[in-house]
Amino acid sequence: MLQEHGCLRIGLIMEEMAHGNLIRIARENGKEETPEPLNLGVRVRELRKARNWTLEQAANHAGLARSTLSKIENGQMSPTYEALKKLAEGLSISIPQLFTPPRKNQINGRMTITKHGEGAHQATATYEHELLADMLTKKQMLPYRARVRARSFDEFDGWVRHDGEEFLYVLTGVIQLYTEFYEPATMRRGDSAYYDATMGHNAISISDEDATILWVTSLT
Repeated sequence: MLQEHGCLRIGLIMEEMAHGNLIRIARENGKEETPEPLNLGVRVRELRKARNWTLEQAANHAGLARSTLSKIENGQMSPTYEALKKLAEGLSISIPQLFTPPRKNQINGRMTITKHGEGAHQATATYEHELLADMLTKKQMLPYRARVRARSFDEFDGWVRHDGEEFLYVLTGVIQLYTEFYEPATMRRGDSAYYDATMGHNAISISDEDATILWVTSLT
């Protein structure tokens, strides 16, 4: 029954688009807004490029033939409900979002998932970083998991400092967090810290095993 309603809704939307009618959106305050007519092909292409996917990658995610997706993006075919459902699932959005014109200051729908252990790895003498969400460009935050190898502050070549703010969350083990203007803080699993990243900071593991932490750094 839900699928039938979904098919009916999509059918009505596509019929309106085919006849060039505009979808009228009623605001909560009772006023109405007339958006620009939506070009589904352009919308799908924008969603794909926002994820930095090639046509081949997007087709694989959606379980569609590359030629089919190409025809949809170029307005050469009207997708069936099943194709729309696959597209939405492949892009990790709902079907209505395929037909929702983006507005200024509205969420752009970008998303990426990093499976455990599949982040980009970068090792240093003191940390072993695993960059998360590394497929997304122009991010506002830089999330990464770090294995803390250092056991002494002396292993660092001075303070680490950079622009932005930073959030630290201890995943396993015990760390000593050193900051330029505060006393060293002992932090265990579940403890967190938020600080100005322009202030010097370093972290060492004081547990028998290497500690692991989640770091999120702002990029603006």
